[in-house]
Amino acid sequence: MRYDWIDEFLLQKKGVTKDLQADWNWIRYQIGGKMFAAVCLNEQNEPYYITLKLEPSEGDFLRSQYEDIIPGYYMNKIHWNSVKPDGQVPDELLKDMLDKSYQLVLRGFSKKKQQELLGE
Repeated sequence: MRYDWIDEFLLQKKGVTKDLQADWNWIRYQIGGKMFAAVCLNEQNEPYYITLKLEPSEGDFLRSQYEDIIPGYYMNKIHWNSVKPDGQVPDELLKDMLDKSYQLVLRGFSKKKQQELLGE
């Protein structure tokens, strides 16, 4: 996988936890128990998709620009997108997409819960 920085990048965000969803063989990144990103592993435990949430219009646009971004693998195809881990999506774009996914899920909580999750 060319994006070997993902784990460190996501775990530095406030309130993020990580687990392995063994039934799916996905490494999930969550805030407040809600997933905002996942690294989907194959039978050899190698990444084959990075899945994240985006606003539908942005996801559509990015999928039209990059062949390595597809509708979410095993997820709602409107809100979720998957990135091929050995593809040509620039690192900075993937970081921006992951940031937006984190913010989207965080904004789904009440203001009080957001403050709690962020330690404010």
